[in-house]
Amino acid sequence: MPKRVLQGTVVSDKTDKTVTVLVERRVMHPVYKKFIRRSKRYAAHDADNKCKVGDVVFIQECRPLSKTKHWEVVDAATAQA
Repeated sequence: MPKRVLQGTVVSDKTDKTVTVLVERRVMHPVYKKFIRRSKRYAAHDADNKCKVGDVVFIQECRPLSKTKHWEVVDAATAQA
């Protein structure tokens, strides 16, 4: 089964080997039929501490690495393949 890949923006890089990524998606309101933005923050594993605040990154599902970390940062070339 393929792993999910999401695109988001790094909003925090203060922790060691971890970045917080904000992923936004657009959903249609069930009654008003207007598109609204929903966002969620994911803790992602960044082994080399390369990502900085403001970077646009792709994250991919992985095995649980800690209590809250179940995603890892992948580079854009890997995510497109």
